[in-house]
Amino acid sequence: MAGLTLTGSFAGAQLRVPTPAARVSAAPAFNVVAKKKWEKQELNSNGNPVRAKLHVKTNDKVVVIAGADKGKVTEVVEVFTKSGEVLCKDVNIKTKHVKPKGEGETGQIIQREFPIASSNVMHWSEAQKVRSRVGHKMEGGKKVRYLKKTGEVLAN
Repeated sequence: MAGLTLTGSFAGAQLRVPTPAARVSAAPAFNVVAKKKWEKQELNSNGNPVRAKLHVKTNDKVVVIAGADKGKVTEVVEVFTKSGEVLCKDVNIKTKHVKPKGEGETGQIIQREFPIASSNVMHWSEAQKVRSRVGHKMEGGKKVRYLKKTGEVLAN
């Protein structure tokens, strides 16, 4: 029943079975899956979401370079590779109104951190008090990350 198609209007529609010569097995150019109603997420050949290569990792010291919290030195709490965003401590705090879940409970107004784009943060050197880009080099047979401006090696 996989090759059957309906033609015409739904009421009184006729069933058309394609002939074996008419069947073409063409793979789609790209795979998409619904992320939200209005967003489509690109998938790799295995069917998993394509992950963004990010320059920051969890527990890195960063400075915010754009947005309302510009200039704030903070720490990366979580990295979201599917969306290319990072969650930083005490940055992008928003007020959220939470409805009561059970009977007898009251609603709450909570303030929590929301993710920001990874492009809006840069690594921060505590020793030199400067922001810097990140490079990779081999040191002692291991690949390490370092700050280009200061040469400081980052913990992996």
